[in-house]
Amino acid sequence: MKNNIDIKSLAQSTFELEAANVLALSEKIDSDFVEVIEKILTLKGRVILTGIGKSAIIAQKIVATLNSTGTPAIFMHAADAIHGDLGIIQKDDLIIAISKSGNTPEIKVLVPYLKQTGNILVAMVGNQESFLAEQADYILDTSITREACPNNLAPTTSTTVQLAMGDAIAVCLQTKRQFTDQDFAKYHPGGALGKQLYLKVSDLSDHNGVPMVAADANIRSVLISITEFRLGATVVIENENILGIITDGDIRRMLGKYEDVSGLQAKDIMSLNPKTIDKTELAANALHLMRQNSISQLVVTDEGKYAGIIHLQDILKEGII
Repeated sequence: MKNNIDIKSLAQSTFELEAANVLALSEKIDSDFVEVIEKILTLKGRVILTGIGKSAIIAQKIVATLNSTGTPAIFMHAADAIHGDLGIIQKDDLIIAISKSGNTPEIKVLVPYLKQTGNILVAMVGNQESFLAEQADYILDTSITREACPNNLAPTTSTTVQLAMGDAIAVCLQTKRQFTDQDFAKYHPGGALGKQLYLKVSDLSDHNGVPMVAADANIRSVLISITEFRLGATVVIENENILGIITDGDIRRMLGKYEDVSGLQAKDIMSLNPKTIDKTELAANALHLMRQNSISQLVVTDEGKYAGIIHLQDILKEGII
């Protein structure tokens, strides 16, 4: 083990090398790239991605990104393809083969079979003089200056560049298709990400009840309302209009201010102009508003009328953070 290596400098040089090669991709976006995007946009079938080794792993990630952004895609391992998995390919599919060298034995065996299917073959390849590049209908140039690996052997820079090229394809397709956040939500219904995109305020507040008191309600009634619904607050209503809100904090401030609270009414201790949110808004927007104002509750409205309360804990329980 070498003890005189500057670890910090080594990590920084890795980032610099990989970043420089990714940035160099800008100069390699040519008519082939544009035509591949146009072909995929009008594709009746799917995008099939294939590769071997580390390139296969990158292919799987690109497949996941395409599927989640509106482009049907499927992964086919290059080694498995010639042992039955070629059946994955349908007549309207487009194939993207990923390889650094373009000359691996598996690729050389697979490509002739891919050509026999009559499908469009796109090579995402680092060697422009390779067997794969020569056989492909379109070439996406992912050549690099060198690997970040000290021995220039382990796929490091090359896989980073392949990944960036895949992201560029996905972003171009997503943008051309005008794929919105609502479309994105359809493909991400689970987990915190999905909930940020589809969970509405009403999905949470409707389960909380509607705590309220009249403006002339005594303090005992206020406390009962806050305690009954366990939301840390109750809303002061008059003629169906929201006058204010009384929170646990307002109760504590009241006790610190008044020696005798027996004659006080809700209107005497309420906070005016409470923050509100319509029930059709996203719960993620409610969280943003709470953080912005350093509060734990929002008054929920339905077309301007009081409809309940959403609490910070409601949102946190759903994993939206």
